[in-house]
Parts: sequence; structure tokens; C-alpha cells
Amino acid sequence: MLNDNELGLLCDTFKKSHVATAIVEKEGLKAKINGMINSVFPSSATENRENNTQDIIELLPKTVYKMTNSFGLSYVYFKISERNDDKILLIGPYLNERPNGEKILEYAEKNALQPKYHRYLEEYYSSLPAIPKESFLFVMLTSFCERLWNLPAFAIVDVNNEYDTPISPIGSTPKEENFDEILADMKAMEKRYEYENELIEAVSLGQVHKENLFTSSFSDMLFEKRAPDLLRNAKNYCVIMNTLLRKAAESGGVHPLYIDRVSSDFAYKIENMSQLGQTAPLMRKMYTSYCSLVQKHTMRGFSELIKNTVLLIDSDISAQLSPGDIAKAQNVSLGYLSTLFRKETGKTLTEYIKAKRIAHAKHLLCNTQLQIQTVALHCGVVDLQYFSKLFKKETGKTPKQYREEYSGR
Repeated sequence: MLNDNELGLLCDTFKKSHVATAIVEKEGLKAKINGMINSVFPSSATENRENNTQDIIELLPKTVYKMTNSFGLSYVYFKISERNDDKILLIGPYLNERPNGEKILEYAEKNALQPKYHRYLEEYYSSLPAIPKESFLFVMLTSFCERLWNLPAFAIVDVNNEYDTPISPIGSTPKEENFDEILADMKAMEKRYEYENELIEAVSLGQVHKENLFTSSFSDMLFEKRAPDLLRNAKNYCVIMNTLLRKAAESGGVHPLYIDRVSSDFAYKIENMSQLGQTAPLMRKMYTSYCSLVQKHTMRGFSELIKNTVLLIDSDISAQLSPGDIAKAQNVSLGYLSTLFRKETGKTLTEYIKAKRIAHAKHLLCNTQLQIQTVALHCGVVDLQYFSKLFKKETGKTPKQYREEYSGR
């Protein structure tokens, strides 16, 4: 028999882990799931768009169902009791793994979302937790269902056949230390902090040439052993360094708009490391990437007007940008803005916008499978023929040729 206190505890635990729970009727289950993602966008984004969730199959008693929709959002649901067949506990959405920028673009294309709505999807993913299959949450859910149905085991239906049933949580071993070990840890900590401070200063100045100096000092001695699992320990330290380098880039004059994209990409790569040997190469990549970010996007010395102009352009390169509209949005004349922009950046507004669009097109062509028409839209060009002509003029190749050449490397 269902115990309301136990159900409440289960739901509260998921909610504290930022996973929504709801009790719904079977007839409203699909609408509930679709409604969650649709509520993320303005109503104009979801008009005439097909549902992103497949039809709900007939639910069997004493069975847990797992599914992932076309946006990569995962859910768990099952009948609460045999006596009340209409009531279903829905858990989700959550992520099996955090998607990177390219994957989000592919989800958007798959669901026929226009480029202007892409930022809503990006923000939504960042608000959801990524829960590995071995998470204690699933162990707790398993225990709850065993107790609810008085069974030592029960059926789990993977509707999409995408992941395995979780088995058990990761155990941890308490660390015992004596006084000598504590002193040794203090020395190692001091050395690590000294290393980190030098690293942060170099990144804030964009000093890529110092990579060898720091990576030659990189060793297991710099790691504080916070977890018995060596790979998990390495990941934890990489997360810390990602945060430190992010702040270093910010102190180097880089706006958070640019930093967040790089930081999120490294967060994804860190969690997907599968071998301890990947740690040092990833750390080197983090160092050079954040240094390059400072070199390319530092706004040190820029006036507030030019900072805002650059951010307006870079924040949505898919928009129909024009120098006149940018000047109007900031209540200044086009002549004044153009003169100041060229003086501080060395480029005209038109040159800067064109360069940004071509660079974004190259990135999408090489790192996604988006159709070329979709790539053009993401670069703010509606006319495919004009986009191909512009791209070839700047690169010497058509978008198709550029993608094929990159794939053949």
C-alpha cells in the first residue's frame, strides 16, 4: 500500500536535486511532458510544431518507464498503485548528460526551432541537472518501488532503449589522516595555490606562450585528493581550474558572454573524460583556450559604447544586423559610431559583422551536421544563394566544399 510519507520523501528529494515531480493522469501525461518544454519558448515558437514526445504506451502495473524526447530531455514515470490506475508519478525533466553547443543546435533543428529561439533552449538546458545513471536518486527510486510493490525486483522499460537500468550508488571511503599527513597536505596545498595564482595571472594577460612553463609543472602532486576514485578526483580538480580560469579571463577584460560558452564546453568535456590520461591534455587545452579568449575578446581600453556595440553583434549573430540599427539602438549617430568603432577596433562595423558571420559559419559547417540553409540562418543570412556567394568570396570555397574538405582531413 502506498505510504504518503514515503512518496513525499521521494518527491522532496528529487525536487531538492532540481528535478520536478508531478502526479498526473495517464490521459494528460503526454500533454504534461510537451507542456514543460513548450513553456520555455514564446508562444510564436511552438505554433504549428509537432509534439516532441512519442505516444505513451499502455502502462503496466509494477513497472517503471523511462523515456527521452526529441529535445534530449529525460523522464521517469510509473503507476502509483494498482487501485488507482489513473494516477501516475512523473519525474523530470532531467539530462542524462549535458549537451554541448553543437548538440543543442542539432536539437533545435530537429524540432524546427528558428535560430532566434536558440538562446531560450540554451538557457533551459543550463537550468536542468545532468544525472548519471549511477546517481543515488535512482537508487532511492529503486528502493521506493521495491517497497511500494513489495518486490525484490521489478520491470524497467527503456522506451527509447538509450540507457541501462542503474544498479547502485557510488560508495565512498572515509579518509584517515595523522598529523604528518596533514602537514604534507598543507605543503602540497601551498604549492598548488602558488601554481594556480601564477596560472591565473598569465591567463588574465593572454600569455599563451607560457603554456610549457605551466604544463611542465603539472603533476599529480598538484592534486588535492578529495575522492578515492582517481578519475573523479581529476575531474573535480579540472572543474576547479575551469572556474579559476574563467575568473582569470573575466579579469582580463573578457565579457561573461564569451566566457560562458567556453566554460560550458569544458564542463561538458570534463564530465565525459573516461581515462585519467586525458587530464593533462585537457588542462593544457583549457589554458590555451582561455588565453586565446583574452587575446580575441578583451575589451580593455574600449569605451562603453564600443563594448556595448561588440556585445550587441556577438550576442546574436543570427539577427538581421545593420550598422544603422545598431547606432539607433544606442541613441547615437551612425557616423559617430562608425568613426569610434574603427578607431578602437581597427575595423569598420560592416567588416566586423561580416567576419563574425563567416567565422560562425565555418564553426557550424565543421562541427555540426546542420543543413547549409540552416547554417545560413544561424549566421543571419536568409538568402542561401547570397550566403554561398559571400562565403566563397571570403574563403575561396562554397560552404559544401569547405565542409567536405574539413571532413576529409
